[in-house]
Amino acid sequence: MNARLDILSIGMVTAVGLDAPSSCAAMRARLDGFRETGFVGPRGEWLVGAPVPMPRNWIGEQRLAHMAAAAICETFDAVPEARGKTALMLCLPEGDRQGRPLHDDATLSEAISRIAKIDLNLHSRIIAHGRPSGHVALHQARRLLARETIPYVLIAGVDSYLTSAALSHYLSAERLLTSANSDGFIPGEAAAAVLCARSLSGKFQLSGLGLTREPAFIHNGADLPLRGDGMTEAYRMALDETGIEMNQLGYRIADLIGETYWFKQTALANLRLLRGRHDPQDLWSPSESLGNIGAAVVPLMLGMGWMAARKGYAAASPILIEASNDAGACGAAVFVAREA
Repeated sequence: MNARLDILSIGMVTAVGLDAPSSCAAMRARLDGFRETGFVGPRGEWLVGAPVPMPRNWIGEQRLAHMAAAAICETFDAVPEARGKTALMLCLPEGDRQGRPLHDDATLSEAISRIAKIDLNLHSRIIAHGRPSGHVALHQARRLLARETIPYVLIAGVDSYLTSAALSHYLSAERLLTSANSDGFIPGEAAAAVLCARSLSGKFQLSGLGLTREPAFIHNGADLPLRGDGMTEAYRMALDETGIEMNQLGYRIADLIGETYWFKQTALANLRLLRGRHDPQDLWSPSESLGNIGAAVVPLMLGMGWMAARKGYAAASPILIEASNDAGACGAAVFVAREA
């Protein structure tokens, strides 16, 4: 049994803002946080990245902990009664990712709880699947809320590609955007959080979820042709649970980090499912402003949709939010925005 999951509040720390309202406003205005970093790329040029302008020069796991704690505290500022009654779903980068910005997940989780002054309970989880971690967290959150053992679940994500090891690896793999490579991504970092609760008539409610795997993942080594099977099935699962067709979506938000592969995957899923007459459907992506922010992207995209619904500047709901990782994990979630 799955509960109706509703998002109550959001928090963000990004390269274009240190809270959710400023971050969402900057992304809506198509501003970006791209600037030269202290890392040297090909031809002696400085690599471009999207670092968060933190108030202090924290580095490593301490930096990630403060970013995540700030996003979490912002969600509790809006719903203070949730403190002490919340399970934390912490979304982190894949355990085997090259240049991973942390060494011990549990230590980071404890540091976040200490800085944010929250308690980690038996229902708290660490979900280390990179970009689609937030979709896995949504799945676990609604099952937990359905059991009514805890009234709130906090889904938080934090990640950074701005480490020397990560940049060295992705530069040598020709996956970073540089003057010598137009088919690459800009490394970024961010933290985001969404506070969820069980609801029957929420303003921004999860209505469908799909979790699948793409066999022809990027650089799969077997030269499998990309047909978009994984993302198409994730879309279909989320739409079927919602009870709608693709042409009834208002718009989509996707983690299109910059490489051609991800645009093709999204386009294929759309082409294979979109039938009949429909209004124009916008496609948003936070990477246009923030670059590749890894495991923070789904909580952040949820926040983008939540803010758009609250401010009334988005197209009609429902909204589909998608993400996938380098190993082929795909997630899609449909949210319905309702008036108060």
